Amino acid sequence: MMIDRQRLKASLLAEPTADFVEEDGAPGQILTPAAVLFPIVRHPARATVLLTQRTAHLRDHAGQVSFPGGRVEAVDTSPIETALRESEEEIGLPREQVEILGFLPEYRTGTGFRVTPVVALVEPPLVLHPDPFEVAEVFEVPLAFLLDPANHQQHAAHYRGALRHYYAMPYDGHFIWGATAGMIRSLSERWGRQDAPPCGILTV
Repeated sequence: MMIDRQRLKASLLAEPTADFVEEDGAPGQILTPAAVLFPIVRHPARATVLLTQRTAHLRDHAGQVSFPGGRVEAVDTSPIETALRESEEEIGLPREQVEILGFLPEYRTGTGFRVTPVVALVEPPLVLHPDPFEVAEVFEVPLAFLLDPANHQQHAAHYRGALRHYYAMPYDGHFIWGATAGMIRSLSERWGRQDAPPCGILTV
């Protein structure tokens, strides 16, 4: 899949807004602000999405597949700054290779975060330097695979005494699920239905 830059940009929010997607079971409490980079790598033959496998010893989301990103720090002037700073720190992605296109609705997680997804194009070649403390692996998944609803599985599990529903997108030995899959699903829906982007509770 070659990236349709104009269509992709039209699928996004120009600025963060009050729109949000909320995970099934998201807590009704104060949420910690965070931001992630949704990096779409513009290879000549096809576009891919850059993802990380977090190390097993981390306090938050250990071992999970994630976008590069993290909590908003006092030094950050915007979600873009958070996403770029964290991407540099986590995987060594130079911000000079990143072109910000827009935003997805804020994503509110069941683990207490409100995440601003910052969607960007990344120019190859990639010479990355992952932080071994935080990142076990960096890998790429074809954008066409992730945008195809046929590859979006629906799962359920008991968590904190209640049945929670979530999306998953297994690919080449990686189990993409939870907030990462939810944000991918958000882009997929906006891509396919730009005139009425979804917002609200994320359930099956």
